[in-house]
Amino acid sequence: MIELDTLLIRADKALRTLFAPATTLRAVPGEELPESELAEADKRHAAGLMRVNHAGEICAQALYEGQSLTAHNREVQRALEQAAREETEHLAWTERRIAELGGRKSLLNPLWYAGSFALGAAAGLVGDRWNLGFLAETERQVVTHLEDHLQRLPESDAKSRAILEIMRDDEARHATTAVTHGAAELPGPVKLAMRLASKVMTRSAYWI
Repeated sequence: MIELDTLLIRADKALRTLFAPATTLRAVPGEELPESELAEADKRHAAGLMRVNHAGEICAQALYEGQSLTAHNREVQRALEQAAREETEHLAWTERRIAELGGRKSLLNPLWYAGSFALGAAAGLVGDRWNLGFLAETERQVVTHLEDHLQRLPESDAKSRAILEIMRDDEARHATTAVTHGAAELPGPVKLAMRLASKVMTRSAYWI
C-alpha cells in the first residue's frame, strides 16, 4: 500500500514540475552560441517546436513518477529516478529556449502530466519487465520525434538544434538502459496506440 507521505511527495513534485522553473546541473547546450537572426515566422515555428518538446518533457516527468511509484524492484526504481533527473534538465533547457524565442509553454501541460502519470503508474503495476518495456518504447519514439524536429527547425537556429541533439542522445541512452535492465518488447498494437497518443499531444501542444 502506498503511504500518504509518498503521495504528498509526488504531489509536490507534480506542482513543481508544472509551475516552478526547472533547474539543470549541466550547462545548457548551445548557450555559448550567438543568437541567430530569425524571421518572425521562423521564430514562431521554432518556439512552437520547442513548446512541443517542453510538453514532452512534462509527460516524461509524469511517466517516470508514475512508473517509479508502482515499480516493484528497487534497482528499476533507481534507473527510473536517474532518467527522471536528466529529463528535468531537458525541461529546464526547453523552458529557457522557449523564453528566448518569445514563446510560451503549453496551456495543456496539467492535462499532459495527469494523463502521463496515470499511464506510468499503470505500466508499473503490470510488472517491472513491462514497465521497462514501456519506458524503452517511449524513449525510442521520442528519439524519432526529436530527429524529425531537427529536420524541421529553421536551418539557422543553432541554439535550439544544440539542445535537441543532446536530448536525443540522452533519450537513446535511457532506452538502452531500460533494455539492459530487462525490458520486455511491447506488442505491436500497444506501440501503435502510443504513437497515436503522441501525435495528439504534439499537434495540440504546437498551437495550445
